[in-house]
Amino acid sequence: MSNVPSPGTPPGSSAGPGTLTPPADAVPPVRHPDAPAPGELLGSHYEHCFGCGGAQPHGLALKARAGEGVSITAEFTVKPAHQGAPGLAHGGVLATALDETLGSLNWLLRVIAVTGRLGTEFVLPVPVGTLLYLEAEVTAVHGRKIYGTATGRLGGPGGPVAVRAEALFIEVKVEHFTDNGRQEEIRAAMADPDQVKRVRAFEVNP
Repeated sequence: MSNVPSPGTPPGSSAGPGTLTPPADAVPPVRHPDAPAPGELLGSHYEHCFGCGGAQPHGLALKARAGEGVSITAEFTVKPAHQGAPGLAHGGVLATALDETLGSLNWLLRVIAVTGRLGTEFVLPVPVGTLLYLEAEVTAVHGRKIYGTATGRLGGPGGPVAVRAEALFIEVKVEHFTDNGRQEEIRAAMADPDQVKRVRAFEVNP
């Protein structure tokens, strides 16, 4: 869901339509009055989501909590199924964890948004069995564009930084999902008797 930067346009540069740097006329984010309270567990938006769903045996099972302002914290434990090199987390899995965490910020804005661009920095190796503690916040909003940053630390909030990310999310309508997703899953999600689950399945696409 993240895009590869155009040649000569590094993450964070001010050139190009997909830049990760907010424009000068961007505004600070505003936490929605109906956003989950600080400390509240956000829960899975869709049980089959690889990032946060409980129905994915090899997924991240990432748990996110609302923070102060427009911020969240999250964590997941690296499993053997997440390996790249022997005993170490795959970089793509770590990027997924960053993307999932950044996407969860949209709960606090109460908008439907998808990843437009994700720029990642891998600072330290992350061994299997490690708890990765993530912090993310929305830094600016410009029309439909939502800018955010995230950091992942080894072991807990005081651990060394292992990964970082900058992201650009784009606000979309629910038709983004219903018109483009595989219809088998769309129908199943829309037929869920639990109204909350039915709505949440289409609220966020980190």
